Amino acid sequence: MKKIVVFLVISALMMSFVGCASADVDSDSNTSISSQQSAQKSTSEESKEESVASQEPTSQKAEESKATEAPTPKPTPKPTTDSASVSTAKPNATQKPTAKPTPKATSKPTAKPITKPTAKPTAKPTPEDTTTLGEKNALKSAKNYLDLMAFSYTGLIKQLEYEGYSNAEATYAADNCGANWNEQALKSAKNYLSTMAFSYSGLIKQLEYEGFTNKQATYGVDNCGADWNEQAAKSAKNYLDIMAFSRDGLIKQLEFEGFTHEQAVYGVEANGY
Repeated sequence: MKKIVVFLVISALMMSFVGCASADVDSDSNTSISSQQSAQKSTSEESKEESVASQEPTSQKAEESKATEAPTPKPTPKPTTDSASVSTAKPNATQKPTAKPTPKATSKPTAKPITKPTAKPTAKPTPEDTTTLGEKNALKSAKNYLDLMAFSYTGLIKQLEYEGYSNAEATYAADNCGANWNEQALKSAKNYLSTMAFSYSGLIKQLEYEGFTNKQATYGVDNCGADWNEQAAKSAKNYLDIMAFSRDGLIKQLEFEGFTHEQAVYGVEANGY
């Protein structure tokens, strides 16, 4: 029993000791917490004062900069188009765009050329007529001959000289008579063919003998319209009217006159050979 009492006393003392110790610990913690809170309040008040002190010069600087800055011009409002005047409706898909009128080219006025006064031509003195009486008469005679028959240039001069005109007078007449010598050759070729038969080459030789040039004679023969087969037949008949010929002898005679072998054979056969 004593042991139990002693144990209870000891446990009660220990409990009281533990309670005192815990109370001391709680008081110490409360004091530390309060001291920490007071320290935090003091530091926050100091930081507020510092921030206020730092903000004061910046606000003063901002006010000074605003005072020194030039006033910015206000933007002028853009003119707004009247919505009633501007049509916002899109054109229909079927509506064709109207072609813009092409501007007409305006012609610049051309400066009129300045016409210089033209000097009137002075009348040249007419040269004196130096034609002799013999030349005038020779020219008349030449035109008369050309009205009757065909002549070459040289043939006409010879004919006038035969009439008694000088070579100068006859040459003057042939130069000024206005004859076309190609046409004279053609006229002469037709005259020959109307009287007798000629081959192509034989007629050219005859015209050259009359004084026509080879070109003039060839022009006359090419344009006379002769049928050379018929000319061969006509020439063969003329020969047979004069004398007798064998077939081969008549063919050779026609070839000698300038007919081709075919033309000569045609002419002989046309006369019964």
